[in-house]
Amino acid sequence: MSRQYTLHRPAATRSSGIDYRAALNDDQYAAVTSGPGRALVIAGAGSGKTRTLTYRVAWLIDHGVDPREILLLTFTNKAAREMTGRVREQVPQDTSALWAGTFHSIGSRILRRHAEEIGFTRSFSILDRDDQKSMLKSVIEACRIETGQRRFPKPEVLASVFSLAENTGSAIEEVIDTRHPHLIEWEDEIAKVHKAYLERKLATNSMDFDDLLVRTVGLFESHPDILDLYRLRFRHILVDEYQDTNAVQGRLVDLLAGGDNSLMAVGDDAQSIYSWRGADMSLILGFPERHPGAKVYTIETNYRSVPEILDLSNAAIRANRGRFEKSLQAARPSAGVRPAVVPLPDPQSQAAFVVQRLCDLHEAGMPLGEIAVLYRAHFQSLEIQLELTARGIPFAITSGLRFFEQAHVKDVAAFMRFVVNRRDEVSFTRMAGLLPGCGPAACARLWSQWLASGWADCDTPPPVWSDVLLGFKVPKKSEAHWCQLCHTLDELSADGVPARPPEMIFSILEGVYDDYLRATFDNADTRRADIERLSEYGGGFEDVVEFLAQLSLMSSADGEPNGKGEVADEAKVTLSSIHQAKGLEWGAVFLIWLVDGQFPNGRVLEGEDDDLLEEERRLFYVAVTRARDELYLTYPLFNPRSYSGDVVCRPSRFFEDFPQELIEHWNVGDGGFSDEIPF
Repeated sequence: MSRQYTLHRPAATRSSGIDYRAALNDDQYAAVTSGPGRALVIAGAGSGKTRTLTYRVAWLIDHGVDPREILLLTFTNKAAREMTGRVREQVPQDTSALWAGTFHSIGSRILRRHAEEIGFTRSFSILDRDDQKSMLKSVIEACRIETGQRRFPKPEVLASVFSLAENTGSAIEEVIDTRHPHLIEWEDEIAKVHKAYLERKLATNSMDFDDLLVRTVGLFESHPDILDLYRLRFRHILVDEYQDTNAVQGRLVDLLAGGDNSLMAVGDDAQSIYSWRGADMSLILGFPERHPGAKVYTIETNYRSVPEILDLSNAAIRANRGRFEKSLQAARPSAGVRPAVVPLPDPQSQAAFVVQRLCDLHEAGMPLGEIAVLYRAHFQSLEIQLELTARGIPFAITSGLRFFEQAHVKDVAAFMRFVVNRRDEVSFTRMAGLLPGCGPAACARLWSQWLASGWADCDTPPPVWSDVLLGFKVPKKSEAHWCQLCHTLDELSADGVPARPPEMIFSILEGVYDDYLRATFDNADTRRADIERLSEYGGGFEDVVEFLAQLSLMSSADGEPNGKGEVADEAKVTLSSIHQAKGLEWGAVFLIWLVDGQFPNGRVLEGEDDDLLEEERRLFYVAVTRARDELYLTYPLFNPRSYSGDVVCRPSRFFEDFPQELIEHWNVGDGGFSDEIPF
């Protein structure tokens, strides 16, 4: 029988001197000063989550915990740096032995020490996204998959499938069936590529980012002795943004916290909005059941928003069944202004209102950098971008490129440009380059054949494009797709007369481009929605030449008021998807396109999945809680140029989740045109 001996460490020679009772509110203090064991901290939006974690680390060190026994897991390097920086400022002791970083960086650090145990060497390479794509491309070629006349998914798409499978613990077939059903015809071949990819990584002593998690978990599960080493090392584990953890991250945390280690997970179930990339909300909701005896602390004091905004957010999220009960309380006094609900006649009127109102706010003294326009999906920002550009108001986009600068928008425009300008080599090359097996050399040969046909210099286009183009020599792999492209051009310009922009875009998308989207991009549905929005915008033009000219002008617009150089971000209005806006805040927020089918998302409504609908409501909650002082909820009543025909918009069902007395209804009239330009 082993003799028990207790090691008593000398008390810290210097205390931080922090007055925790004075520095923290009651909720924060209870969590920060809690005893050892398992704890879940539900920290509402704007409630000082980072402050709570930072002071928890300082409290542990002040009470004799060696920094080397603390592990702080975050989701971004920025968060890790911010928290450890604050700890260093507060605590006089040396904290360099504290491990703090993202799940991936901590996994990498552990694997560097034990790579030999799982068949790698300690000098293994970490593949970034481009490296991963290159390796997958090589693996696909080595597998000699017979693609024939079909498009095999690009490495980017396969990487997304493999990543989701790894992070959710799902089989490749399950991910394809549920998330990428258009790839079912390739299921066997994709499984073959996946197996070969795993073998190639091992043979080349390489890991991708998912391996840094999966192989760390595998190391611990297959080598309990190594796991015990880290359990002895990390007696206090803290996890930030716990609501965003996926199955692998959750398993890693539970393994390290086994035995009698202390675990504090901090997060907000109401802000769990990333299931599409593998986040598993059941981990935070099921924490008390997985860790019997765990204490749950709720931090409800919000330091960000005025009470009127918090009343709305509290009421909105109560409609969800899967959640921890909490009610945010404002530390700030009332502003006397309730959130505004603003119905507008159509999308253009919605944009006009948003831009005019933000100009009013700016003229009243609010900096442009304190104003944000948020939306469910990037394509919903089109009219706002147009209106801001037309008025010369600078803006920054965090949800992606400016609408007309996106690759898929330019791809579609290339077809249209070539039809009206038959000497446009750039557009022809871009269009032909979309075909499988058609690289730069093949595109150049096709262009030479087009010039030789004589039609490039004719005053009129061919009456039937396919009569000319089908005679060209194309790579064998491109033949079927080239044939379809030729017939698509026939639809774009019948008897030498170009169709209207919406009809042209419809023919391009349904004829050739949708197939390309789904084989090339892991977010094909989102990109298709962009193209559908482009079609709606094109409905305002009878002349395709005028439409294309406007696209060119919008693509080159820089959003600056005077062209005197780049405008600092703090002097720009922010345009952002809600997902990108999480963790940020502004003085005034405009949340647009609040209609069923747009927000909540149409696919969610069609699927009748209660869990996904609740996630949409959490996304609405995140958007609302980004605002400090003023909140505007807008929607169009009518979409006169919808891709599928004219539609009447139904206001978002989220409006039914809160009492009407919490909002102020605005009735916007049309005062005609004004010559006043605020910038």
